[in-house]
Amino acid sequence: MADPFWLTWWLWLAGALALGILEIILPGFIFLGFAVGAAITGLLLVIPGIAPNLPVLLLIFAVLSLVSWLVLRRMFALPHGQVKIFRHDIND
Repeated sequence: MADPFWLTWWLWLAGALALGILEIILPGFIFLGFAVGAAITGLLLVIPGIAPNLPVLLLIFAVLSLVSWLVLRRMFALPHGQVKIFRHDIND
């Protein structure tokens, strides 16, 4: 019997790649956390013997996405209370 499509590791990695490309096209620092969560979920499915059902797999994906988004936000955010001010025009 074939595995359901949500247990196919390369589909999760393809989804991560698609979300990464979507983050480049529509920058907003939202899709990157989902891309990292999907990539880690896909890599977890490569490990033999791991075959969770769909709700558990979606919970793993959601938790990994949230944690990666929080870590990325903390790493790349401006210091607290600082506002980015542009003092020159790129056309000058």
